[in-house]
Amino acid sequence: MKSKKLYIIRHGKAEEHSFSKEDFDRDLIEKGIARSLLVAEKIKSKIPQIDERTLFISSTANRAAQTAKIFAQSLGYPAEKIVWEPTIYEAHYLQILKRLNQVSANYDHVLLFGHNPGLSDLVDYVADEYINLKTSHVACLTLDEGLDYSTLSANTAHLELIIEE
Repeated sequence: MKSKKLYIIRHGKAEEHSFSKEDFDRDLIEKGIARSLLVAEKIKSKIPQIDERTLFISSTANRAAQTAKIFAQSLGYPAEKIVWEPTIYEAHYLQILKRLNQVSANYDHVLLFGHNPGLSDLVDYVADEYINLKTSHVACLTLDEGLDYSTLSANTAHLELIIEE
């Protein structure tokens, strides 16, 4: 059985916080779009094939959704197949893990788009590797042999690399 892969992707650089716009509605800025495109291109070599065994899950916050769509376009993943998950926004890592535990074993590659600190804390929990994901960066994880997303928990994955711009 081939090991499952999990790609934890923090949204691209977004607009600064302001009183005129809710945090949830903040959009990517040019720098965030450019970096997301660059990192999406780099991840292509890590995912051998984008097909029916690949799943994108994204927070519904603007900046995460925009990042997911950039990656989808770059990797050739149909945007209409992105699973929009409102519970990822401002989520604790255990809430994110609970959502990942619902992913079918039919998927070999899951790309999860969201926010810090939840994403970095999730990597620390499942891979026992402290990281601080910067915007647009990707933590590439491999699940322990024989495990799938339903059994992902503490220390059951390995951090293979961080993809940066």
